[in-house]
Amino acid sequence: MNGLKDSVLHNKSLAFGVRIIKFYTYLCKEKKEYVLSKQILRSGTAIGANARECRNAQSNADFANKLSIALKEADETQYWLELLLLSNMITQEEFDSLNNDVTELVAILTKSIKTIKRNTSNK
Repeated sequence: MNGLKDSVLHNKSLAFGVRIIKFYTYLCKEKKEYVLSKQILRSGTAIGANARECRNAQSNADFANKLSIALKEADETQYWLELLLLSNMITQEEFDSLNNDVTELVAILTKSIKTIKRNTSNK
């Protein structure tokens, strides 16, 4: 169940989690924003945490389920980013930078979920 795509997912979600932690610190210190920043901290770091749980999946279905949870967290992170942008808490450039990374994670997760489901149904 673990392969190259899992390694790419792990590396990218870990790097994104670090960026989100730094972003959270920035929002708190510079913008004095404490509510939405907590939400994006939680969802943004949960992407990698759920992807990491795939290493211990008990079945292909469990593996796909954990990836699906990571995908939901990525989608939620995009929502918080949109709210921060539309409320003028962050600039378009800040939004674009983080949103590009999370969009890439969404694409990796979506492709991985489709692949595992396709491979499972072919057995």
